Amino acid sequence: MKTWVCTVCGWIYDEAQGDSEYDLAPGVAFADLPEDFVCPLCGVGKDMFEEQ
Repeated sequence: MKTWVCTVCGWIYDEAQGDSEYDLAPGVAFADLPEDFVCPLCGVGKDMFEEQ
């Protein structure tokens, strides 16, 4: 499992942990998130995330 960080605001999506606050289940790969997924904090798209 990988960790992804928003390059705009620094919000981190950990695939292994998910994020219950934003209804993201543990074990969901970043690539499997919908194409229209946006950062829950700042609203930018998936293209603004980088793998850590």
